[in-house]
Amino acid sequence: MEKNLLGNKTITQIGLVVRDIEKTSQAYADFFGVDKPHWFWTDAPEVARTEYGGQPSQARAKLAFFDMGSLQLELIEPDEHPSTWRESLERDGEGFHHIAFVIEGMQQKVELLGRHGHKLLQKGEYTGGRYAYMDTSSELKLLVELLENDR
Repeated sequence: MEKNLLGNKTITQIGLVVRDIEKTSQAYADFFGVDKPHWFWTDAPEVARTEYGGQPSQARAKLAFFDMGSLQLELIEPDEHPSTWRESLERDGEGFHHIAFVIEGMQQKVELLGRHGHKLLQKGEYTGGRYAYMDTSSELKLLVELLENDR
């Protein structure tokens, strides 16, 4: 196997799916003695162009971010539409969803990981960049999110 498929080994983010972003973000704020971040909706479908399982999806989610020193904690409350977030919440309940890495060359990384047996589960755009969730669970026992920010 090629070494360092991502070109980066620094975990940028840990993502958790939750049922109630207000309640959970308050619990984290209280636990760590920090301000509760304001949550916001992911971009609208016409901007996000989300694809789940290779098909267009109307999926959106409420997001809240905590800066935790060297990484970011992302809380995700999915809407009712099909998505990896909704699937994870329904299958596994609240909790861990992914670890994320900032990369360059999204399409090339998705193709490279695909050649190594890691299927693209969901992808989309956000203001300032794009993301892709890769199914690395057979080897790594978790999902990897690729984040590519516009320069």
